[in-house]
Amino acid sequence: MLSGSDTGIGHALAKYLDNMGFVVFAGVLNKDGPGAEELRRTCSQRLSLLQLDITNPAQVKEAYLKVSEKVQNTGLWGVVNNAGILGFPADGELLPMSTYRHCMDVNFFGAVEVSKTFLPLLRKSQGRLVNMSSMAGGIPLPKYAAYGASKAALSMFSGVMRQELSKWGVKVAAVHPSGFRTGIQGTSELWDKQEKDLLENLPAAVRSDYGDDYLLELKSYLMRLPAHCDADLSPVLKDVLHALLARRPHGLYTPGKGAYLPLCVFCYFPVWFYDFF
Repeated sequence: MLSGSDTGIGHALAKYLDNMGFVVFAGVLNKDGPGAEELRRTCSQRLSLLQLDITNPAQVKEAYLKVSEKVQNTGLWGVVNNAGILGFPADGELLPMSTYRHCMDVNFFGAVEVSKTFLPLLRKSQGRLVNMSSMAGGIPLPKYAAYGASKAALSMFSGVMRQELSKWGVKVAAVHPSGFRTGIQGTSELWDKQEKDLLENLPAAVRSDYGDDYLLELKSYLMRLPAHCDADLSPVLKDVLHALLARRPHGLYTPGKGAYLPLCVFCYFPVWFYDFF
């Protein structure tokens, strides 16, 4: 069972696992949307679509009941918490509290809700819990205070659950991809709305200190962001597959260019050196 299958990594992962012969339960935010429709059209009959807004406990419970009915006493082999949002990348002081709360609701609390709900099925099969975090969840990155904090919480949750669930034979992995081109980068219309929300909630003194030129540059940064992201998602898909199937999966995966080196610098060098780096 995986969440966030409408677009990006989740969408590609649903197709990838289906092509390999897995029985896939693909959770989508909009069961009538284009992403869901494409999965219906291109995937086998093994794939089941689930209406799954992970911030809606009723939908999470309904998804659990549907999956339970299909797997019955065999249990569920894997849960991949992939659904996530980026929010508006900007300096932490500039971000409205609504962005922090939204990131936490989706990227952390939603994933925890799904994990807790489906764990009884994973215990039956001694299966796998895979949480899609981010390199921003392992190292501090400018402009990602809200997103990074929510992913760091998810990574810490993954580590604790890895320790606690080992006695049940359930293995837990966190995936920290670097920059990949996915639906999480959003659309121009979405950025316009979030930029408007940011500017409307900005105190006059803060706006004056940063200056309008700097605020305009944030929008330019967003428009350039996809060009710096890798369109080839295969490193992430292969790592998730390893986490699901390997006898001894890693606790942490770092797919993509630049995901591993900054983490090493952050962990093994003085903080001032990492900040300079």
